Amino acid sequence: MRRNKPLPSLDYLLPRARGARLLAALGYYGLAITLAIYNALFANLHGANPNVIIGVLLFPLLIFLPGIITGNPRVHAWLCFAINLYFIYGVLLCFQPGNGLYGALVVFFSSLCFCASVVYVRWSFQAKRVQAGDKY
Repeated sequence: MRRNKPLPSLDYLLPRARGARLLAALGYYGLAITLAIYNALFANLHGANPNVIIGVLLFPLLIFLPGIITGNPRVHAWLCFAINLYFIYGVLLCFQPGNGLYGALVVFFSSLCFCASVVYVRWSFQAKRVQAGDKY
C-alpha cells in the first residue's frame, strides 16, 4: 500500500505559486500581444477587416482575463484547455512558408502559459490544503 507524502510547507509553496502565476500571466499576455500585433501589422488578410480577425482570435483568451488578473486557480485550470487551441494553431503556422517566426512565438507563449498554469494550479491548491490544516 502506498503511503501518502506530507504536503510541503507554505514557505515552500507560496513563492513558487506566485512565480508560476507571473510566468503564466507573461505567457498569456505575450500570446495576446503577439496575435494582435501580427494580425494588425504584418498578416496578409486578403481584404478582411483586421479588427474582426483580431477579435475572433482574442475572444477565447479574453474570457479568462478577469480570472488571470485575480489569480483564480480554477480559471488557470480551464485556461489550460483553451490554450491548447493556440498551441495547435502555432504548430500549424510553423509549417507555413513565411510564418515560421510568428508560429514559433505562438508556440512559445502558449507553452509557457500552459506549463506555468499547470504548476500554479498544483501549488496553489496544495497551499490551500496546508492552510486548511491538511498534512497529507
